[in-house]
Amino acid sequence: HENTALQSRPPPEELNYGATAAHEGQGPSVSVSRNSPAKRKYLIAAVLCYANLINFMDWFIVPGILLDVQKYFELSDGDTGLLQTVFILCYMLAAPIFGYLGDRYDRKIILGAGIFLWSGVTLASSFISELYYWIFFLSRGLVGIGTASYSTIAPTIIADLFEEGKRTTMLSIFYIFIPVGSGLGYVLAAGMAEVTGDWHWAFRITPCMGGLALVLLILVVPHRTQRRIAAHRALSISGTIRVAAEKPGVQRTAKTTWCQDVISLAKNWSFVWSSLGLTAMAFVTGALGMWVPLFLYRAQVVQDIVPPCLQESCNSSNSLIFGGITIGTGILGVITGAEAARRLRKINNKADPLICATSMFISSLCLYIALMVAQMNILSTFIFIAFGELFLSVNWAVVTDILLYVVTPRRQSTAIALQILVSHLLGDAGSPYLIGVISNAIQDKNAHSFLWSFWSMQYSFIVCAFVGVCGGGFFLLTSFYIEEDRKEAER
Repeated sequence: HENTALQSRPPPEELNYGATAAHEGQGPSVSVSRNSPAKRKYLIAAVLCYANLINFMDWFIVPGILLDVQKYFELSDGDTGLLQTVFILCYMLAAPIFGYLGDRYDRKIILGAGIFLWSGVTLASSFISELYYWIFFLSRGLVGIGTASYSTIAPTIIADLFEEGKRTTMLSIFYIFIPVGSGLGYVLAAGMAEVTGDWHWAFRITPCMGGLALVLLILVVPHRTQRRIAAHRALSISGTIRVAAEKPGVQRTAKTTWCQDVISLAKNWSFVWSSLGLTAMAFVTGALGMWVPLFLYRAQVVQDIVPPCLQESCNSSNSLIFGGITIGTGILGVITGAEAARRLRKINNKADPLICATSMFISSLCLYIALMVAQMNILSTFIFIAFGELFLSVNWAVVTDILLYVVTPRRQSTAIALQILVSHLLGDAGSPYLIGVISNAIQDKNAHSFLWSFWSMQYSFIVCAFVGVCGGGFFLLTSFYIEEDRKEAER
């Protein structure tokens, strides 16, 4: 590990960053609040939360009308899963670039460019003909690049604005909009397809909301937060830092290179194991988000609850219900996770990773039960899927909070970007496609029927339960290193 300390007295804004503030004193909190009025900070956070809502609505518009898209472009299960994979691949490959830029350049300009890109491309994708399905795939990739700029940088702005107690609360609110936006994406897509009779209209609402977000961003969000200004001035004055871990006395420039940041993060075992735990979460949520409405539809066909969809516009009730479940369980899960973490930290310094591990194990069990009962009772399937999503949502804000207190401030955008890269590369970039490929392989080896169409997806989904258990194990490993790495970041 690399211990660093400014040769001159370190600025309080940097030492008392985020979760460490409560342990160091209250002085910086007073200083920051004088320079940045509370109302202004909450207004900035509100704008960022609103944009995050739109961000995740765009993510899940396609899954909300998946059956319509699959029929329109005549895609197999494997090709359909590739739609989300293209989106996530572009998203994760762009994330490290935006992480590098976010640590060094004007974050407001980067955020604005990202919102403009993903909103414009989403609108344009609604006019693509069925003959040019490859352009539709390309458009999803470009939307992924636009959203990467936002997801990488926005949390660091919130972290700059608030101290430990309020920071955890504000991050929890920010991350509530992941499930809320995801659920509203399903609801919007299914609702517009049902109201207009044309699924293309689902892609024409969020661009208008994105335009409003861009205007609010320009008017409200500053080019630099007070904490960044203070840290920048302090580093400019001191010029150098002292490495005090393995080789005391070695001098380096304050502005470390990207490679040095990556090497330091790779030695941070709390960051490594929690990122792998998040990867397992992403794998499960990516597969569920893409395929659950279609899986429920096939289960209902097998049970003769609904007839097979043969017309141009299919019934979207499963997407509406699943969207509502995602919103409700997301809000409840994120609030529950943040509150549990706040209370349990007082009695156990390892509370955060232990909460994440427990919730992953319970979620995996619930999802497995949901898969097993799907052919017999659709109501029980909905209930156990809801519990599975609830316990997954418990972890969103807690995992980010872990990163923010085990990583030093000047590396946080890079750390978030790397976490995004790894979690999506090994997680939801491949899981929708993998589920589709396994489903195709099972169908090809058996007679084509509605029953085997259901079974193929049921069997392929079991992979998610296994990966969820692995994720719980990764969070348990995080608990072995969390105290040491937190102290290291504070020093």
